[in-house]
Order: sequence, then structure tokens, then C-alpha cells
Amino acid sequence: MDKELLISEVTFKAVRSSGPGGQNVNKVASKVILSFDLLLSKALTEDEKAHLQTKLALKLSQENILLITSQEDRSQIKNKEIATKKFLRIIENGLKIDKPRKETKIPRGIKEKRLNAKKVMSVLKQNRKKPNY
Repeated sequence: MDKELLISEVTFKAVRSSGPGGQNVNKVASKVILSFDLLLSKALTEDEKAHLQTKLALKLSQENILLITSQEDRSQIKNKEIATKKFLRIIENGLKIDKPRKETKIPRGIKEKRLNAKKVMSVLKQNRKKPNY
């Protein structure tokens, strides 16, 4: 994965930020929307694209476009940097291959403890019955 090539494939769009902020919000387009078309990317191999499609299924649109917004700062440039860092972090985490889960065995001591508790409860319930003469 080439980070420079990935960043060159990204498109940015600046829009007016929402929320409180006075006159600055009404005048300045400081919110940044980063969009990345996963299927048209030349920086990723076909295997990486398929892996990202499954891992990032909830973050991708129907056209397999990843959208990331940033409006944390009043500066458009800083929001662009924040969005780029988020994008790279999401791609890196999406490309990580999870280790297969090992099934753990129930320890013998816990099994014995459960069986002993069942025996105690069985004896307790047997003692509640009327005696059979």
C-alpha cells in the first residue's frame, strides 16, 4: 500500500460547517468531506480491495465510495489534515488480517466444581422427599 498514491486518489470537498460558531460558520466553508472510490483505486491490489469491501462494508456507500467528514477545527486546512489521517487509519486498520480465534477448553477444575455442585443439589433434593418405609 503506497500512502502517497492513495492520498493522490482522494478528492476533497469543502462545505459550510454546521453547529454553533457565530458569523464564521455562515461565511467560511471549513468542513471537509473526503471521498475515495475503492473500486477505481490503483494503489490497492484486487485482494486488498476485496478485503476492504468486506471489512468496511458499513462505511462504504452503495457505489463503494468511502466518505469521511471533518469539522473539528475552524481551519479548512487543519480539517483536511484530520480527514486525511482518519482515512489512512481506516485503510490501515481495514487491511489488517485478524488472527484466527482459538477455541479455549473449559478447565477440568471448573467442570469438577460444576458436577460437585450438581451432586450436592441432588442430595439436598433427595433429602426433601418423604421417607419410603
